[in-house]
Amino acid sequence: MGVFTFEQETTSTVAPAKLYKAVVHDADDIIVKAVDEIKSVEIVEGNGGPGSIKKLNFVEGGQNLYVLHKIEAIDEANFGYNYSIVGGAGIPDTVEKISFEAKLFEGPNGGSIGKMTVKYHTKGDAKPVEKEVEEGKAKGDALFKAIEGYVLANPNY
Repeated sequence: MGVFTFEQETTSTVAPAKLYKAVVHDADDIIVKAVDEIKSVEIVEGNGGPGSIKKLNFVEGGQNLYVLHKIEAIDEANFGYNYSIVGGAGIPDTVEKISFEAKLFEGPNGGSIGKMTVKYHTKGDAKPVEKEVEEGKAKGDALFKAIEGYVLANPNY
């Protein structure tokens, strides 16, 4: 198995504590409201903490699809959240799992800086396909921005 690592960084005008609450604790409810393609999120194993697996159901290209998302770690004190995509439409045939290590930091003007390390764990000696990596990054960025947009549009959140 090969492991290929990529770094991502994004910024937000939302304070880290508020954004962390939205992204980690309330995302299951928010994304269904903020992203039309996402139909539901359900816990299929565990209690919502580390080790739990969530099933995110969505429509893409007219097809009903899903992604299995395993929570690896939650670090409330440092605004950290680690998870992996372990099954469903989000996993190319050559990939065993895709792991994400995310952390929020204080940003300029009371906002946040989000840093993410993405690791593709490939099968055998396969390498990630650049197009699939770019599509994954775009989907992740869109999801993050949708949650951020929901928080900004709902000041009492």
